[in-house]
Amino acid sequence: MGKVIAVANQKGGVGKTTTAINLAASLAALEKKVLIIDADPQANTTSGLNFSPDDDRHRSLYELMEGRISADDVLIQTEMTGLHMIPSHINLVGIEFELVNEPERESVLKKAIEPVRNAYDYIIIDCSPSLGLITVNTLTAADSVIIPVQPEFFALEGLGKLLQTIRIVQNGLNPSLTIEGFVVTMFDGRTKVHQQVLAELRDHFRDLVFRTVIQRNIRLSEAPSHGKPVLLYEISCSGSSNYLNLASEVLERNGEKREAI
Repeated sequence: MGKVIAVANQKGGVGKTTTAINLAASLAALEKKVLIIDADPQANTTSGLNFSPDDDRHRSLYELMEGRISADDVLIQTEMTGLHMIPSHINLVGIEFELVNEPERESVLKKAIEPVRNAYDYIIIDCSPSLGLITVNTLTAADSVIIPVQPEFFALEGLGKLLQTIRIVQNGLNPSLTIEGFVVTMFDGRTKVHQQVLAELRDHFRDLVFRTVIQRNIRLSEAPSHGKPVLLYEISCSGSSNYLNLASEVLERNGEKREAI
């Protein structure tokens, strides 16, 4: 059964979608069968993999969570071999209102993707930058959470609310949920504050902080505008090697030894 990893942080601009796309693509490059789910109504993962959220030829997570279609009906093959996607749509913003009176409304996503879990090694879910019902559904469906952190002190202050939400889910909806790790994004080793924040994270969370840091990289920021993971846009850049190393660490933490790039 595929491991479900949510990529979550309620603070925007921390590299959450970039991490979801490029971690999923890197796992696929390491010969894993991967599904990426865009659980953000902004649909940046969808457009970042070269699919228009307004393309009526493709159904979305919204219809899946409504129960109108099955997971098999919504899967899309991406340009990356071994990587499928469930796209998002702006309509997803309304799902919280539609599910508010539904029984077990926090488990809708978990039940919806259960039929396809055995088809994948890893399922990566890009969460919305909020702590609403969609994110709670994601955390209920997930086995673990990866938390991207921008190396700034204000970013650290916001972690408390996310960790509190994770604890609430662990205490009721999903007792087996764990933190896969914290990954520092947009890192510039020449900046003293970045070094200080990284050191503080590692001092506080220890082995939960991934060894790999995602460096600032212009190719990494350009890739989404071309609808590609950075591996397909510029394989020789530091962004590609960073995310391949992160994927190797994820495999290592799950008992699948891989050498870093």
